Amino acid sequence: MVGLGAGLQFSAPAPTAEQNALDGLRPNDVWLLGEQHDVPSHQARQREVLESLVTRGELAALVIEMAERGVSTKGLPHSASEARVQQALRWSDSEATGWDWAVYGPLVMQAVRSRVPVFGGNLPRAGLRAAMQDTALDQRLAPPAWLMQQTQIREGHCQLLPEEQVVPMTRVQLARDLAMAQTIEAALAPGKTVLLVAGNQHVRRDLGVPQHLRAGLRSTVVLMASGGGDAAAARDAADRVWRTAPVPEKDHCAAFKARMKP
Repeated sequence: MVGLGAGLQFSAPAPTAEQNALDGLRPNDVWLLGEQHDVPSHQARQREVLESLVTRGELAALVIEMAERGVSTKGLPHSASEARVQQALRWSDSEATGWDWAVYGPLVMQAVRSRVPVFGGNLPRAGLRAAMQDTALDQRLAPPAWLMQQTQIREGHCQLLPEEQVVPMTRVQLARDLAMAQTIEAALAPGKTVLLVAGNQHVRRDLGVPQHLRAGLRSTVVLMASGGGDAAAARDAADRVWRTAPVPEKDHCAAFKARMKP
């Protein structure tokens, strides 16, 4: 599956230096920091954000899409080895998960060394089948957002997903968002911020995790995009868009089609 954040278009005005400055971050209950998974500068920015919140003593926890809900580093010493942290998070670099420790390990270890607990937030793989059949998930978004999420699923699968699988896969997307929202809420601490790191599509205010957070929580949504971008979705999706230097374009659909060949 192509990363769902890859299809998100950005048309918000170019951010000012103040918007991009880390010292412009304001305390909130939750920071939802999106990324394009294959852009190293986005992972670098995540580490900068984490360091800023740690330095100010404001970070309660780090929640990541890259590990399943129910696992965490809570209780590990700040000196824990990478192997021990990987074991605690049940990390895997396999094709099945696609999350490379070399990419996300530095962020995780930075949190551990800073005595900040790291929580997996994603829907456990064991729950995928149940999510596909859970019709209650169909009501968790307003009808226009539900239809838009289905469109994103089609685009994320390069229009190759059989139509009868679109609704089940949309339910999985919502179940992932719900799992991350529940993990965030469980990690809240008075006067501090929970930081979520996930793909752009998951953190969108109009479709993603914010739709499942309880009313009254103060949240800030930041999307990250490489290059300029010039289309219309970001205003309703995020509070800020941070643009990073362009990277060579990849034909994700070509790779996706190649993987689908028998």
